[in-house]
Amino acid sequence: MARAEGTYVDPSALLKLYIHQRESAAMSAWRARAATALTVTHHGRAEIVNGICLAAFRGYISADANDDALASFDEDFAQGRYVQADILWRATLQRAAELSRKHTPALGCRSLDVLHVASALQLGFRRFLTFDLRQQRLARAVGLKPVAPPAR
Repeated sequence: MARAEGTYVDPSALLKLYIHQRESAAMSAWRARAATALTVTHHGRAEIVNGICLAAFRGYISADANDDALASFDEDFAQGRYVQADILWRATLQRAAELSRKHTPALGCRSLDVLHVASALQLGFRRFLTFDLRQQRLARAVGLKPVAPPAR
């Protein structure tokens, strides 16, 4: 069984459940094995919604597929597959700034990637699921165990 409990899942990984991407099959298989609800922050939720809508804007999906993906995402919240996490923003942003100062010069991390790692730490997660190699390196550097479903 996949270990979802104690795992912060980066929104870019969750997006693969709604928009077909190279790692979508691996993410779907991991999610199917994960028995617990996943925690999603407010900014993570906004990132997923924006990712779906951006795919429509770029022509990767049709307007109907956009509507279906958004409805599926909302349904996953309604059915309890996700739980909304409240986070203390001042502390999280401060932690993100500290992580940036310490790790970005060596790892080249992007702002949202650092923010998600800081969020995972603030929420007390032990594992971090992402397909992004820089984000995996940052997660490892701060003591989180990186999780990446194997590519299919």
